[in-house]
Amino acid sequence: MLQFSAQQIALMIQGTIEGDASVMVRNFGKIEEAQAGDISFLANPKYEDFLYTTKASIIIINAGLVLKTPIAATLIRVPDAYAAFATLLTQYQSLKSQQLVGIQQPSFIASSASLGENIYVAAFAHIGEQVVIGNNVKIHPSVVIGNNVTIGNDVILHPGVIVYSDCVIGNHVTIHSNSIIGSDGFGFAPTQDGSYQKVPQLGNVVIEDHVEIGSNTTIDRATIGSTHIRKGVKLDNLIQVAHNVEIGENTVIAAQCGVSGSTKIGKGVMMGGQAGIIGHLNVADGVKIAARSGITKTIKKANSVVSGFPASDQVNDLRSQVNVKNLPNLEKRVKELEILVQQLSQKG
Repeated sequence: MLQFSAQQIALMIQGTIEGDASVMVRNFGKIEEAQAGDISFLANPKYEDFLYTTKASIIIINAGLVLKTPIAATLIRVPDAYAAFATLLTQYQSLKSQQLVGIQQPSFIASSASLGENIYVAAFAHIGEQVVIGNNVKIHPSVVIGNNVTIGNDVILHPGVIVYSDCVIGNHVTIHSNSIIGSDGFGFAPTQDGSYQKVPQLGNVVIEDHVEIGSNTTIDRATIGSTHIRKGVKLDNLIQVAHNVEIGENTVIAAQCGVSGSTKIGKGVMMGGQAGIIGHLNVADGVKIAARSGITKTIKKANSVVSGFPASDQVNDLRSQVNVKNLPNLEKRVKELEILVQQLSQKG
């Protein structure tokens, strides 16, 4: 188990120590549950009361936080406690990952495959013909890598990941359990007798650097050409990305979203859970799509915010929701007006 002193941690996150710099920690803990030997953090003021009762040995806090009472734990002050804690977790995970080296048995590695340095291949993994894998790659149990796949450096493929043939994965990519990269796109041509003829899917998937893909996500290969996941994209669990889609740099998509074929999503787009985009559309850079929205038309305005189904400008959509809620009252008022008009007509 890895252990670190407050001094070592402060160097990692460029923080200032208040208290015992030699105190050691070996686990992470939530501030309300942490025990001696744990490190925790406080970023949300909602949890500040726990700062004075926690048993954690080290706590990362914001530089400007004024203490109400003295604290026994060693404090590390940083400009942004949440970001610093995330950095610390990342470095800890990296150190743990570096301990995984070697090839376990039983596993299959084709003789024509090329593997880099510091590789970890777990038992029951399968690596096909002409595969090229870079350095520091971690391949966990039951991963299947098809023929002619290229994988860069510092890639982690968690248990059950399947990468179909001819796909390309860049550097510093993490793909979580049971995700599938490069399965066939949903292409079927109707025939005269009412049946469907499968359209062969001859393309691939290209995933650029610093991408993370959640569990049980599927990215289909292109019919011709490539399905592109650009640099820095983050995909949650349970997402469907169809054939020939392009997702721009640093776009984030939450769970249960679906992107239909040949849609092009710009840079820095944020897509809430259960939202969907129909095929052959374009979404401009920086667009924010609210959860459960349905995108049925191209969005040309960069940095806009849309919601609803069919999706529209969020301000207009919210007004529409208010009006819908008022419909029962409006109906009642209309009926009252109809009665009043009828009474006035009878008097006339």
